[in-house]
Amino acid sequence: MFRSLLYVPASSERFVANAHTRGADAVVLDLEDSVAPDQKDAARAALAAAVPSVSRNGAKALVRINAEEERHLADAAAACRAGAFGMLVPKTNDPERLARLAAHLGEIERQAGRTDPAVLVPMIEDPGAVFDARIIAKATPRVFGLMVGGEDIATAMDAEPTPEVLRLPKLLVHMAAKAAGVRSFGLLRTVADFKDIDAVEKAAHEARTFGFDGATCVHPSIVPILNRVFSPSAEELDRARRLIATYDAALAAGTGACMFEGKMIDVPVIARARALLARQG
Repeated sequence: MFRSLLYVPASSERFVANAHTRGADAVVLDLEDSVAPDQKDAARAALAAAVPSVSRNGAKALVRINAEEERHLADAAAACRAGAFGMLVPKTNDPERLARLAAHLGEIERQAGRTDPAVLVPMIEDPGAVFDARIIAKATPRVFGLMVGGEDIATAMDAEPTPEVLRLPKLLVHMAAKAAGVRSFGLLRTVADFKDIDAVEKAAHEARTFGFDGATCVHPSIVPILNRVFSPSAEELDRARRLIATYDAALAAGTGACMFEGKMIDVPVIARARALLARQG
């Protein structure tokens, strides 16, 4: 599962050294906004050691690359050679550019003898890209999921990143991800305000209700919340098993739909229950 994706500046040796202890499902080594311009080259060079370091406890290593042309492909190549599971691609608004990045990675992988293709997570951070999100999601088979950069898209809209402002673009991109059959990451709020723990937990429950698969965070204190909220509880798993058993018994008796806990259940309800069990693995 990718319930929690923890951002860590790739330029910070201390944060990188401790990242594997935080319990996140994925660690995002950031080369972009959290790295000072004069440290970006050093941060890229550090990926060779940082990727295996953050992966020590089983977390998937992702790298957020830079969008600027002079860094874009070089960052991706370094992440790929370091063995990163994949890359977050900021400011994605052109599916053809994403396809070119995928082709570039293919060449790097052939040179390195890498057999597991690196995945891509386009970040939608422009109002126009919101409406192209489904096309972007299908630009290459490497697309693993979609997410919205809340602060950037609010800035592009001349707006403030309040939950009300971010709700519509995030839900539109979420629907595009689900329509394309890829994962969807995010909360319907900004990740920058991480100190309001109650609001973060409420937003996580809301996001899970909408079908988001997980979310990013910028502080390790949020990781346990995301892991718990985006995981099926023991009660949910037990109910799903009982629901399926009731339905299977009804089918065996020649009935299509049946009652469970006072409600009618049929095929889509059973599909949700099976999907819940599958999430647990």
